[in-house]
Amino acid sequence: MSPRLRRFVAVIAGLIPVRIRSGAAKGARWTLFPWTSYWRGTHEPAIQCAIERLGGGDIRGWSCWDIGAHFGFYSVALAIRVGLGGQVAAFEPNPMSFARLERHRRMNRLTWLRTYQAAASDRSGGAELLTYGELDSTSTHLRYGGEALGEGSVPVGIRALRLDELVESGELRAPQFAKVDVEGHGHRAIEGMRGSVAASRPTLIVGFHSKDEVEGVLGVLGPLGYRWAPVVPPPSGSDSMVGGDYLFSP
Repeated sequence: MSPRLRRFVAVIAGLIPVRIRSGAAKGARWTLFPWTSYWRGTHEPAIQCAIERLGGGDIRGWSCWDIGAHFGFYSVALAIRVGLGGQVAAFEPNPMSFARLERHRRMNRLTWLRTYQAAASDRSGGAELLTYGELDSTSTHLRYGGEALGEGSVPVGIRALRLDELVESGELRAPQFAKVDVEGHGHRAIEGMRGSVAASRPTLIVGFHSKDEVEGVLGVLGPLGYRWAPVVPPPSGSDSMVGGDYLFSP
């Protein structure tokens, strides 16, 4: 079998429908692979547990944002939990990941899950997604501060959105919960939703990937009176929050 044919077969086989076995999105429709940990229910168990505990276990009617949605695992989980009276907005700039996110939204008929092929940022407009290797890598990201374009990277033009604008226009409700995991750009995303955060005081889970991201997020949320605790602690021996996932509570 040629490499091209082998890849074609893998893509088709990967679209075989399955059910998520356990966790925050248990019972939802999904696709076979890649990232089988999603449908097996073993993906980021601590974060799944934190989401299951939101609102004392009942978030019906909530507005939630999934920033850096990837294939939409948390988007689907949140949409199921908020129900028809709620609203979930998912933001994913990578075109391959967004296509799978959209497939999962349609498979589960989640009409109240709104998907945006865009990166949340502190300004709206055009941006570049840096890639190293294939687009299906999870390491695609917006440029870090001072990052030079490395050999082998092929930037992809994408759209950036300042999320406060979507609330100000009435397109989205301000969130009561937001998950932010955007490969080092979280401080820009949260800066772009500062007004909504100040007004609605949502709970957030933020994954940290760089020192600038940590300092920027704390710079926005600290003055608003937020307190934080690790959901997934950073690597053992680290004196930084980088590499950890943190729950921020108003």
